[in-house]
Amino acid sequence: QVQLVESGGGLVQAGGSLRLSCRAAGGTFSLYSMAWFRQAPGKEREFVSAISWGDGSRTYVDSVKGRFTISRDNAKNTVYLQMNNLKAEDTAVYYCAQNYRDPPGDRVALYDHWGQGTQVTVSS
Repeated sequence: QVQLVESGGGLVQAGGSLRLSCRAAGGTFSLYSMAWFRQAPGKEREFVSAISWGDGSRTYVDSVKGRFTISRDNAKNTVYLQMNNLKAEDTAVYYCAQNYRDPPGDRVALYDHWGQGTQVTVSS
C-alpha cells in the first residue's frame, strides 16, 4: 500500500513562491510516476504536472508552464512542486498522486493512490 503525505502549502501574496513536497511510503518509489493535481472550490480536480518513473520526463498544464517545476528525489522518496510567480487563480487544494504508468497521463482515473491534499491560497 502506497501512502502519500503532502506538505508545504500556505498563504502567499501574488507573485510569491511556494514549494510543495509529497513523501511516499511503501513500495519502491523509483518505480512510481508521480503527479500533482489541484482542486479549487466548486471545480473539478485538474492536472497540474507529472514526472515519469522511467526517464523522468515532465509534463505541465499550459497555465503553469514557465512558473511551476516538478522534480523528484528518489533517495528521499519525495516529489516536489516548486511554484513561482503565483497567481490568485492558483488557489486550490493541491494533491499528489501516484501510478506505475510511463507516461503517467493527466487524467484523475489513471492514478492509483492519492495524498490528503495541502491548501495553497494566493492573495491578490
